[in-house]
Amino acid sequence: MSCVRARIDPAPLDVAEHVAAVSHPAAGAVATFVGQVRDHDPAVDGEVVALEYSAHPDAEAVLTRIATESARDGVLGIAVSHRVGRLAVGELAVVAAVATAHRQLAFEVCADLVERLKAELPAWKREVLVDGRAVWVGL
Repeated sequence: MSCVRARIDPAPLDVAEHVAAVSHPAAGAVATFVGQVRDHDPAVDGEVVALEYSAHPDAEAVLTRIATESARDGVLGIAVSHRVGRLAVGELAVVAAVATAHRQLAFEVCADLVERLKAELPAWKREVLVDGRAVWVGL
C-alpha cells in the first residue's frame, strides 16, 4: 500500500518535507521534481517578475486522484504539492517526491506524475511582467 499525499497550498513549499513524507524503510530511491518560477517565458515578450496561480475548488481532489493513480506497483510513497497565490521569481510552484525500491521506477513515476499534473490539474497561471502587464498562460 502506497502512502499518497497531495496538496494545493498557498504556503511556501518545502522539498525536504516532501522527501520525509515518502520515507519508507524499503525505499532505495526517492526521485524529486521542483518547479520554480523563472524570470522569462519563451512564449511571452517581457521579463517575468512574478506568477499568480489560481486553482479550481476541486483542484486538490484532482491532484489526489492523479497521485493515487500514479501509485502503481512498486511505488512506496508519493507526495506532491502545487502552490497558489503570488510567487516571486525563484519560489517553488510545484514539488513532487516519489519513493520506490529502485531509481528507474522512481524517475518514471515522478516524470509521469508531473506531466499528468500539467495536463489535468484545473489551475491557471498569470505572468506578471516587469512593465506591469500581465498575461494568462496555461500550465
